[in-house]
Amino acid sequence: MATEERLDLSLDQVVVAEPGPGNSYLINNNTYISEEDVYSGYRCARLGLLLPFFSEYTWPEGVRAFLYLAGLLYCFLGVAIIADIFMGAIEKITSKTRKVYLTSEKEDEPEVIEVRIWSDAVANLTLMALGSSAPEILLSIIEVIGNNFESGELGPGTIVGSAAFNLFIISAVCVMSIPNGETRRIRDIKVFGVTAVFSVVAYLWLLIILVAVSADEVEVWEALVTVLMFPALVLLAWLAEKNFCGVPNKTDTSKQIELGNFQPEEALMPCEDCLVCIGLRPRRALPADKFLRQQQYFKDGRLDRDGLVAFIKEVKNYPGLTDEDAAVLAASKLVESQSHSRMWYRVGAVRSMTGGRKTQPQLSYKLKEVYSAMNEHPEAPTVGEVPKVTPSKNAIIDFHSGSCAVMENIGKFEVAICRSGRTDNEVSVRVETIDGTATEEQDYVAINEVITFKPGETEKFVEVEIINDNQWEPDEEFFLKISLLLDREKRDGVQLGRISIMEITILNDDEPGMVMFQKRGFLVKESVGNAVIPVVRKNGADGEISVKWRTVDKSAISGHDYQGGEGTLVFKHTEITQNIEIPIIDDMAPEKDEHFEVELFDPEGGAKLGQINRTAVTITNDDDFNNVLSNMMMMTNANLHSLQVHHETYIGQIKDALNVNGGDLENASGMDYFMHFLTFGWKIIFALVPPPSILGGWLCFFVSLAVIGVLTAIIGDLAAIFGCLVGLRDSVTAITFVALGTSLPDTFASKTAAVQEKYADNAVGNVTGSNSVNVFLGLGAPWFIAAVYHLCVGTKFVVKAGNLGFSVGLFSGLCVTALTFLMARRTLGMFGKAELGGPPIPKYISFVFLVILWLIYVVCVSFQAYEYF
Repeated sequence: MATEERLDLSLDQVVVAEPGPGNSYLINNNTYISEEDVYSGYRCARLGLLLPFFSEYTWPEGVRAFLYLAGLLYCFLGVAIIADIFMGAIEKITSKTRKVYLTSEKEDEPEVIEVRIWSDAVANLTLMALGSSAPEILLSIIEVIGNNFESGELGPGTIVGSAAFNLFIISAVCVMSIPNGETRRIRDIKVFGVTAVFSVVAYLWLLIILVAVSADEVEVWEALVTVLMFPALVLLAWLAEKNFCGVPNKTDTSKQIELGNFQPEEALMPCEDCLVCIGLRPRRALPADKFLRQQQYFKDGRLDRDGLVAFIKEVKNYPGLTDEDAAVLAASKLVESQSHSRMWYRVGAVRSMTGGRKTQPQLSYKLKEVYSAMNEHPEAPTVGEVPKVTPSKNAIIDFHSGSCAVMENIGKFEVAICRSGRTDNEVSVRVETIDGTATEEQDYVAINEVITFKPGETEKFVEVEIINDNQWEPDEEFFLKISLLLDREKRDGVQLGRISIMEITILNDDEPGMVMFQKRGFLVKESVGNAVIPVVRKNGADGEISVKWRTVDKSAISGHDYQGGEGTLVFKHTEITQNIEIPIIDDMAPEKDEHFEVELFDPEGGAKLGQINRTAVTITNDDDFNNVLSNMMMMTNANLHSLQVHHETYIGQIKDALNVNGGDLENASGMDYFMHFLTFGWKIIFALVPPPSILGGWLCFFVSLAVIGVLTAIIGDLAAIFGCLVGLRDSVTAITFVALGTSLPDTFASKTAAVQEKYADNAVGNVTGSNSVNVFLGLGAPWFIAAVYHLCVGTKFVVKAGNLGFSVGLFSGLCVTALTFLMARRTLGMFGKAELGGPPIPKYISFVFLVILWLIYVVCVSFQAYEYF
């Protein structure tokens, strides 16, 4: 007779040793009540494959539902983090290259390019699609195996539900995320066409085998055909990419890295008919974008030295930037200029969500302003030629000068904004202030206004107000910035000139100031031509002053190593900078470093000499100068290395896991700290996964895949029990909570790719491919395994069409509607002839339309699951 006591035993703890009387268990000569009796009276206690781990099924149902929902969301974060590592392994595998040698102008130095071994289409549809879809695929496989090779609702529902979310919601988000007036088109439309057709065929095929061929049964051959559609998709996509049956692409995609080179800066001539406040000093401004697509500044995967030198010289025209700042900006430009895969954006999205190390350089506010100024022109937001001035087409708007100095007690004064080029149209730009050492509301009144040039107007004035606080202060500066308006119509016919940022220095009242050198020493290479030595005027700029200068021989001798002499610098009223130019003689002979000094003396006009009245100029041969540049190369490469998707060592993985934002505490936000604390446990556990550097990334690949499988099994249990507790059917839970949780990282990744990339391929172009792979592997593989098992045991593998057939049929119709709509956007002018972005109102209409498609799908499938129709 069974003992009366009820034991808190989980399913794993109740082991049938011998059959007992009735439905009881005989364990260690003790008779216990049956498993059914153990769980009787407790709802949703036996739904899990691995859960419950302990007797939590005895707790109140409300508490259980809350804990299971929290556990489900937390496991979604865990899957996202381990998928990050999984993606790192895939990146390591697919980034393998081989060297290809080409003839060049130099007979003894052939050109070498690096070609990826993995085709982009093949990589996207195999390893990368598996990386983003692994949770859905493994959930379906685990459900079938754990359900004694019988079909369940959660896995197939998640496959179709995530496909609907990806196509409708991700497309809607990407359409909306593009700035007003901008558009993104799918570049490789042939590959997209192949994946789009397969994404429709895949679900139509499911409908056929569930309803038409063998109703409510999946036979071995049907499952096998489903699986074989996967290699067929990969093959056709690869053929489309290689243009075996079409016109070759205009662009060569065979090179792994094909980025622009840097061009020397052109002389800047201010418009002669514009006058601004007295003393404006012309400054050579940084062009909107200095890179050309057709040349390389990466060779064998390394940064080109000459290009880096040109870039840093341009960057350092902006005041107050250090070498470290220049290296960060160079790394930012390199990262932005490179083409990235969808995997790169997905990893970046996950790390932003979890407070991990970012995949893009984190710029301070000041560096962001400089960086945005470098990329202001709308036709060259990332990599492109410096826009040519075309007077017959565009109006050119810029400041007359790059800087000016005013007294603190000046009150209000006007700064001129010049217009050149086309003058017969009405154009508008925005002018705003940016803090420097001077801050708004304390030193000046902030400006953020739109300036409109009527037809024929060539200059406008913006009024700047300086706040006089009656306290002595050192010279301070702030900036005026011109930018184009967001409205696309108002950007037509206008472009920024080369001086889009102006520095305004606030000087101490009624003082002629002090003159001094900027630095105590300057380093120039022997082939520089002229050494330019800046002399600055500080703490006052009232009246005209002058100061004499002369060179003093040291180890460098005038007439042999440089052309020395003496002269007089004259500073007009409010002028704050003058340059001494000294010719350097390049004798082409190797020699040690040599130096001479320049001395300031005999100031006139009431000025005084500052602390630095002597400076040393060191002349170094080019080899030693290159050593200095090598340090800049090292800093830039260090910044690039810190942005790698994967780590090479355990130490790097553990360090990232322990530190918020990968150790970059300066740029870590409060949300980064919160999410890092929340996901700290997952990060520490997953840091023990072998790094991708071992065995070419394959060990990390398989270990990460196994971990994802375990987490997916737990997610399946959590979702099933939670849905049971709150009264949701598995099919409804799958298309809502589970589909959303597994697709959220892809949503953020696609949004980022849509904004940052010039094309829509990584934003929405890969959605159709992922949806196809989900069916072929997520349903084909588990169904094939189950069908073979049932064939071996002489039974049928039953898959009820029911809700799944309705879901597949409805999605197929809505999928065709959405794809047709995207193609209509590509061809119709009202949408900007692009899949993403366009004019504001059509963009909003597109967003609402795609969201409505998803809502129709979710509502109809849910109603059908509860037999409302």
